[in-house]
Amino acid sequence: MPNTNQTWCERRAGILPTPAIAAVGIIDDVHQVARLSFPAPGLTLLLIGDTKGELGQSLYLREIHGKELGAPPPVDLAAEKRNGDFVRAAIADGAVAACHDVSDGGLLVAVAEMAMGGGIGARLSLPIEAGLLFGEDQARYIIATAEPKTLEARAAAAKVPLRRIGTTGGEVISLDGESAITVSALKAAHEAWLPAYMAGRD
Repeated sequence: MPNTNQTWCERRAGILPTPAIAAVGIIDDVHQVARLSFPAPGLTLLLIGDTKGELGQSLYLREIHGKELGAPPPVDLAAEKRNGDFVRAAIADGAVAACHDVSDGGLLVAVAEMAMGGGIGARLSLPIEAGLLFGEDQARYIIATAEPKTLEARAAAAKVPLRRIGTTGGEVISLDGESAITVSALKAAHEAWLPAYMAGRD
């Protein structure tokens, strides 16, 4: 059979296989949800889940280094359930102000998306390591919370990996010892790409 998973851009090249999973759920109380965007300054940012620095088949390798190498990150279903249950319970208890899964692009991309959504920056205290910042390890979430100590205690009891990575606030995203970038500049670049591409200015 012919490959129907094709892109019809100028290159007319096949794209990678694209498995798709859809899920539908019921939210009993719409007030017990967590938004993706940072809602306020002064919140603590927590990283839920283990980070080994999985860069195989990552956006970082593809976009920065022009390579598609290695295997994608392995999936640990037990860790997915454990970490997902922890995050869902924290949201239901009102301890989570914002939450985003860490997926394509890794931790730094997830934080940037949360910042752009809320128009609020973040100061991160993390080592400058590609695997940590851009690795696509599975079963991970970024949480913004006003109750970090409560969640730290609950995570320890549930044996869920948790790490403080920074705070929300300001108009820039900054890493210790590195140049900052404004949220407005990120948002402009993010939102300008598609119109430029459609107009043939990519």
